[in-house]
Amino acid sequence: MSGTLPPVLPGPRRIVTSHDSDGQAVVSVDGTVHSSVMIEGLHGHRTGTFWASTDGMPTNDNNCLEDGGARQVGDFGLFASNTTNFIYSDLGPGVRTPMHRTPSIDYNILIHGELILITDDGKETHLKNAGDVVIQKGTNHAWRNPGTEWTRWATVLVDAKPAVVNGQELGLFFGD
Repeated sequence: MSGTLPPVLPGPRRIVTSHDSDGQAVVSVDGTVHSSVMIEGLHGHRTGTFWASTDGMPTNDNNCLEDGGARQVGDFGLFASNTTNFIYSDLGPGVRTPMHRTPSIDYNILIHGELILITDDGKETHLKNAGDVVIQKGTNHAWRNPGTEWTRWATVLVDAKPAVVNGQELGLFFGD
């Protein structure tokens, strides 16, 4: 990546519904979810939290007034045991994330731009269309934006038992 990054994408709108005292469905939150730098020094990678359920699974969030979008989840705001986390990530043009792995099932949905998934074997899988989906089963991976503008994708991370290969547990990893 060379030069200055273009302006970041605007924060997405988040609407949360709940119940009033009579049991009627109401909109309880309607606002913008702003992003912040995920890893210090990597200003081309930003994230924002739509919702995090941190009280176990099944969650009791249907009976809680706390805004799950204000909760912090584990390391780097990605994953913690016994949680689900719904976030979005923005990646600047030419930016590549470090390799990382969480003991979770991750549902990733491309929203804007292009994205390349990089796996341990060096294979690069190019996501080109909004709505393209990657499901990760506790795998080591990195992301790279091959485009000239910011890319955005949404991810739901669901706590899972770590993958086990040849008797070795593949747990949390952040590196490169």
